[in-house]
Amino acid sequence: MNYRILITIMIAAISFTSCEKYEGDVSDNNNQISIETPDWSEVTHGSYIEPNYSMVFPQDAVQRIDIEISSSDWNAILSDLGTNLRPGPGNQFNESYTPIWVPCEVYFNGIEWYKVGIRVKGNSSLQSAYRAGIKKFSFKLDFDQFEDTYPAIKNQRFYGFKQLNLNNNFEDQSELREKIASDLFREFGVPSANTAFYEVYVTIDGVEQYFGLYTMVEEVDNTVIKTQFSDNSGNLYKPEGIGASFAYGSFNTADFYKKTNEDAADWSDVKELYNALHNSLRTSNPTEWHSLMESKMNMELYLKWLAANTVMQNWDTYGIMTHNYYLYNDPTTSKFVWIPWDNNEALQEGKQGGAISIDLSDVDDQWPFISFIASDSNYYATYKEFAKEFVSTVFEPSKMATTYDYYSNLIRESVLKEEAGYTFLRSSSEFSAAIDQLKTHASNRYSVVTQF
Repeated sequence: MNYRILITIMIAAISFTSCEKYEGDVSDNNNQISIETPDWSEVTHGSYIEPNYSMVFPQDAVQRIDIEISSSDWNAILSDLGTNLRPGPGNQFNESYTPIWVPCEVYFNGIEWYKVGIRVKGNSSLQSAYRAGIKKFSFKLDFDQFEDTYPAIKNQRFYGFKQLNLNNNFEDQSELREKIASDLFREFGVPSANTAFYEVYVTIDGVEQYFGLYTMVEEVDNTVIKTQFSDNSGNLYKPEGIGASFAYGSFNTADFYKKTNEDAADWSDVKELYNALHNSLRTSNPTEWHSLMESKMNMELYLKWLAANTVMQNWDTYGIMTHNYYLYNDPTTSKFVWIPWDNNEALQEGKQGGAISIDLSDVDDQWPFISFIASDSNYYATYKEFAKEFVSTVFEPSKMATTYDYYSNLIRESVLKEEAGYTFLRSSSEFSAAIDQLKTHASNRYSVVTQF
């Protein structure tokens, strides 16, 4: 073949794959539906590009995202919530409840993303908002959730991201905790999701409503393990339930939800971690126990997480609650890494009896990943050094005051224009008071930790 003709064909093929308008290859089978996607480009919608963090997670702006949804689909979400909430105290959701996905259109910077999957998310935050008649729900977006129905959106991405979370900053009058805590972990070298602020507008059958300021949070099983680890093929678990405590006799594979490699019914690696933690060497030969633990888990990163989490305080995670963390078995080391999650309750003394004490003395053996550290002289000494380092560098009071001032000024206008029925704030003064409380908290924690 003439090389000039071959090059022309190749250029034409490349141009087609990145064209701004195409229609999916639709079969008459399987109820597939043809749609046009005129805004599609490889840079904005394609799956062959690296995640664009500067576009999706800017640190110097509050961006706007618009969601358009039909009234029938919105009402289906509300009906699904009402059906699955049980009356009375305690856990209000049916145990098997999984929120439904419905399609929506997403608009950002004048560009449309098509038939994006959207569902509500959360537990107590979702229950409380629904029961209070507040529509500022947290949402999860999945950009190719409905690709089987709409083949034109196969592998649709949002600047390289498949899934994103819009968290509603529940019970956080400052609306900063989710973002600041995640940033602090990452600054201290602990893998953690990237975050950014978004104004969210929802249009239902042509009626636009400002749903308020949200924190966009990166998905762990999508891009966190892809970009913060050199190999993302390992097992990722999201522990939830009694087994997530790692207490003796509690191990149950049903409490370790696989987020990657789901088809491989193999939990042997996390069971080995449990066995190592409870091995009798812990008391008979601590040196050998250290070697065993460090062959199964990145203990340096875990101790960094424990120090940072305890210094900044977070009652809604391990040590008090059996959720809100991930475990990733990094294939490059064959060691688990602890990844924090859902930080809206961080940076405060907390509820449910408050956060754990800095010396870890109030944590019993129902939380062995903490109590065993507190009773081991070597690990406890390392924990103390990390606590000292965190409070004197990353969480230093004057630095935190500057950080709180910067972000509160950035989001103030977006927060104060939230409307009744779409906000957890009762007055604008609550926002200012919450920022002052964050600054005071940082100073108090500095005093507590330095004395410790």
